[in-house]
Amino acid sequence: MLLGLLPNAFVGRPHVISHDFAGTVVSSRDSKIKEGEEVFGAILAPTQHKTGQGALAQYVRVPAKFVAQRPQNITPTQAAGIPLVALTAYQVLFEIAKLEPEQSLFVNGGSTAVGLAAIQVAKALGCKVTATASGKNEELVKSLGTDVFIDYTKTPANEVLQRDPPSPKFHAILDAVGNIDLHLWTHSEAYLAPDGIFVSVGPRPSGAGDLPLLVRYAWEAFLRPTWLGGVKRKWRMVQVKENQEHLEYIAKLISEGKFKFVVDSVYEFDDVPKAFEHLMTRRARGKVVIKVDPNVA
Repeated sequence: MLLGLLPNAFVGRPHVISHDFAGTVVSSRDSKIKEGEEVFGAILAPTQHKTGQGALAQYVRVPAKFVAQRPQNITPTQAAGIPLVALTAYQVLFEIAKLEPEQSLFVNGGSTAVGLAAIQVAKALGCKVTATASGKNEELVKSLGTDVFIDYTKTPANEVLQRDPPSPKFHAILDAVGNIDLHLWTHSEAYLAPDGIFVSVGPRPSGAGDLPLLVRYAWEAFLRPTWLGGVKRKWRMVQVKENQEHLEYIAKLISEGKFKFVVDSVYEFDDVPKAFEHLMTRRARGKVVIKVDPNVA
């Protein structure tokens, strides 16, 4: 998305792109992560812009705290798509929303990579989950633990929830789609608890033509005070950070069979442009993975 939207000067390009990776440690000075270990991890945007490094390469050089040991019940190909979305889900649910067992979560975009991760982390915690997706993804979203499913292609989610609000109201809402349309937020007093929080992965414009919508987004989400009709709820945009302990928590869930991940498609290293073309359709179910080494499972 950023490749097609922002000029190089604004995002520090050229640099190696992509964030998630899985591989084998070939050199280490860390006492915990040793040579020969199978690991997975992520290089997030601030580090990427500072160092010029990204995951789409044969070798990456990162602090040991950026990685965790790969659970042996998943392949490197599966692991390569997990870190960023898993870190996002963990930090949204535990650090921002501070969810507790038996509380309720609404996920807008249950079939997105972040949505799939959030559903499973919330269910492992013991929360009730309501999620949206298109009808064709209903079975997938429910198979990972969703309690209540809403087909957004039939009726907008905010209209469904306004007509039949949950009782009690949601403790947290995660917009895993990054909708520029803010109806879910502006009507959230009907279905989000007064002390609840609305968390977004951030607006995802499709092009420069969406600039007016971005301005409205900033007004409604950041700037509009309640005395001018602003929403009387908390709104946050998640800013994910590398964290080894959080990755280890996800690795434990994976080892226990409580976190599964969906790989949408796998491309060879020579087919990177095709992989990005597929990503730009915004129709991927789960993660798109690129195999740098064609011999890896």
